[in-house]
Amino acid sequence: MEEEEIWNQKKQTLIEEVAEKLINGDLDTKIQAARDIWKLVRKSSVKTRSKFATAGVIQALVLMLVSSNLDAREASLLALLNLAARNERNKVKIVTSGAIPPLVELLKFQNSSLRELATAAILTLSTAAPNKPTIAASGAAPLLVQILNSGSLQGRVDAVTALHNLSTCMENPTQVLNARAVPPLINLLKECKKYSKFAEKTTALLEILSKSEEGQNAISSLEGGILTLVETIEDGSIVSMEHAGLLRLTVEGTPEAQVRARTLLDLLRDSPPENRLTSSVLERIVYDIAARVDGADKASETAKRLLQDMVHRSMELSMSRIQHRAASFSSSCCCRQLDPNLAVGMHRINSEVDVIGWYFWALVRCDKQ
Repeated sequence: MEEEEIWNQKKQTLIEEVAEKLINGDLDTKIQAARDIWKLVRKSSVKTRSKFATAGVIQALVLMLVSSNLDAREASLLALLNLAARNERNKVKIVTSGAIPPLVELLKFQNSSLRELATAAILTLSTAAPNKPTIAASGAAPLLVQILNSGSLQGRVDAVTALHNLSTCMENPTQVLNARAVPPLINLLKECKKYSKFAEKTTALLEILSKSEEGQNAISSLEGGILTLVETIEDGSIVSMEHAGLLRLTVEGTPEAQVRARTLLDLLRDSPPENRLTSSVLERIVYDIAARVDGADKASETAKRLLQDMVHRSMELSMSRIQHRAASFSSSCCCRQLDPNLAVGMHRINSEVDVIGWYFWALVRCDKQ
């Protein structure tokens, strides 16, 4: 216990010494102190990050972001990134200390290294909810869209994720996105793995853009745009499939399908994942589709056929998920868990995600008839 106290005291003394050099040293001393913070914090605990913040280093590092010396800017960026990692309080303090305007200026730099460090910083800071409105109002979004066109792969990934974070804080997300984002987003969707988290964020941004007529026109007129969405439907994760599939309907479906797809996209975005839809609600949804397609007199028969197909597809997807995510389980074991009985199958299609996914499938099927 005594040895631990001695070590903690030494660490506290080191923190205070580095902070003193950063705050009161000349430029070269400040740059070295910032680099020392980056190294010391890189593999340290959240508690150590908080101690550096308490020592006053955040304000000093933010001031270095506007230095005419590029080494000073780079050193302060790296130190701030590490201080913000896994520490919400530090993220908020960095923003309230005035970091966003100089970071936005760095997004305009021709120096690709500084520009992409600034992108990573915007991304990290945008994960803290209190920071999102400040960043969204800063003018960062159009600059992040530019990085989608010209940045490195990591820079584009960071820009997409930052834009996605910012879009979730706005009542009208189109305030941070415009149709100019469509071509690079579609290109990124072409290049990435369709079942990745990155694809989910990209399709979610395209869904936001599809709310405007300008965005819809950009998606439908871009060469390969609709094809890319179709490929995402076929190969993507559940979330990507739903966003891409419903997005496709809002762009090129019939008017009725567009309205229903838009309603489902709103439901996907606003409802908590723990909400459930009962079998009776699902039956009413499918009956409504069947009545619109085949008329009320044949609706019951059509609805029953659709439900049977949905159960069959749900079982196939469940099997695929289990095999993909739990390779240690044998396929025979998985098969025993999936009862082919319709009632049991109906019970399995009880999560909101599954219901919306199959509702989309039925919409597409009916829209083609």
